[in-house]
Amino acid sequence: MTISPFLPLILAIALEVVGTSLLQQSSQFSRLWPTIGMAICYLASFYLLSLSLRVLPLGIAYAIWSALGIVLVAMIGWLVFGQKLDLPAVIGMGLIIAGVIVVNLFSRTVGH
Repeated sequence: MTISPFLPLILAIALEVVGTSLLQQSSQFSRLWPTIGMAICYLASFYLLSLSLRVLPLGIAYAIWSALGIVLVAMIGWLVFGQKLDLPAVIGMGLIIAGVIVVNLFSRTVGH
């Protein structure tokens, strides 16, 4: 049974989002446990990203990883940390999501 390269990629994205949220909580590395959690999440995220690179091209995997990370971190910033998102930010994130969809549905470089 082969595992889809998108499974480690999705897990990598989730860990990167958690790590970035912990970066906010670390208060510029002055709080020990959020800093340690952030480092562990980032290391695990990059490891899982590297697993997806066995099949997916680097540019495609990184585009998906970074785009979804941007949108999810912005949503967490809004929901958890009370950070504001204006209309241009929401439109921009919608375009990022649209770009990921276009790449996945229409690009021949994605290893489906």
